[in-house]
Amino acid sequence: MIADNTQTQMRKGILEYCILSIISKGEIYASDIITELKKAELLVVEGTLYPLLTRLKNNGLLSYSWKESTSGPPRKYYQITAEGEQVLKKLDITWKELVYAVEVSLAGRSNS
Repeated sequence: MIADNTQTQMRKGILEYCILSIISKGEIYASDIITELKKAELLVVEGTLYPLLTRLKNNGLLSYSWKESTSGPPRKYYQITAEGEQVLKKLDITWKELVYAVEVSLAGRSNS
């Protein structure tokens, strides 16, 4: 039970970073973000994604535009802002520091 909670918290902690990274590649539709997260085995449901996208937008890290769709109503496409790019660069540094810290902490540990 404790391990499950810790795993959930770890995944939540990196979700914003992964979403910003995905959006930084180019403008993207929300369902395509979910597809990318699933490919990375970081499963997210729409009920989790949309509030997170709204929070990132309200914090000035994302913007969106509406585009006509050939298969239904207009779609909202997300883009990273200049401020979002700056935050992403800081998160890249933090991620590298965390990976290093974990690798050093795990060095020499028996996996049995």
